[in-house]
Amino acid sequence: MSIRHATLRQLEIFDTLAVHMSITRTADALHLSPPAVSIQVRQLAEAVGQPLIEQVGKKLYFTDAGNAMALACRDLFERMERLTQELAALQGLEKGSLRLAIITTAKYFVPRLLGAFSEQHPDIDVSLFVGNRKAILERLNQNQDDLYILGQPPKNLKLTATPFAPNQLVAVAYPGHPLAKQSAIPPARLGSEPFISRELGSGTRRAYEDFFRQHKTELRIRMELGSDEAIKQTVAGRLGITILSKSTVQAELISGDLVLLDVQGLPLERQWYVVYPEQKSLAPVTKAFQAFLISQHGNATTPSS
Repeated sequence: MSIRHATLRQLEIFDTLAVHMSITRTADALHLSPPAVSIQVRQLAEAVGQPLIEQVGKKLYFTDAGNAMALACRDLFERMERLTQELAALQGLEKGSLRLAIITTAKYFVPRLLGAFSEQHPDIDVSLFVGNRKAILERLNQNQDDLYILGQPPKNLKLTATPFAPNQLVAVAYPGHPLAKQSAIPPARLGSEPFISRELGSGTRRAYEDFFRQHKTELRIRMELGSDEAIKQTVAGRLGITILSKSTVQAELISGDLVLLDVQGLPLERQWYVVYPEQKSLAPVTKAFQAFLISQHGNATTPSS
């Protein structure tokens, strides 16, 4: 048998399997039955002449041939997508697709930017994944998307990271909190307050932990939550204070559900970054959106940022 006997559909199924590492989840993603996925993977292995997967208990693993196949499939479909967009560009068309993955904190402003971009380019199909830092970095490692938006790019990967908007981290509390009417609050004073924290690994958490470490202050973490929405509701419920991106709490500041705390050294001035692997070749649509983000510098943030 030869790889030439493999079908494009089999390669697509295997490419999806490489993302999910589960027959069932792959079947769900492709709207197929698990037996149908298993049959196609088995036929692909027969075409290659080597086993591609192995099952140990309930866990699925790729063989060396499977890993090589997964890399080849990803490269093939990325090349096909680039070809589609390049051909469209040669014809003067604005068609194609954009796959964007963003950190949860960015969901408060990126969709508006996507909407504005889509109005200018109505024939472009856009997919948006929103997840925590761990999920975004996993997708980045697997090169599943065209662009990624992060508040703090990882330093251990070879990436192209371009800042495109400011990202202020601010301290907030519920109205009526004893610190709400104070000014120039020393950072050490926050160490005596119950603190509602993001989960370990969060870029926001790492930023304010560095800040308090510099001020030799240890936080009294009352709760760890993996959602900005949950943190805001918990703080509004008078259970503690927190530090979040200003874009995250802008609506609550306007409504009066939360108030800013005037803390020395805050807000923390950070940046939003648009990120992609260093060796990645960007399609025309992706380049257009990246340029759009940079041209909108500052428009995505809150008015007082």
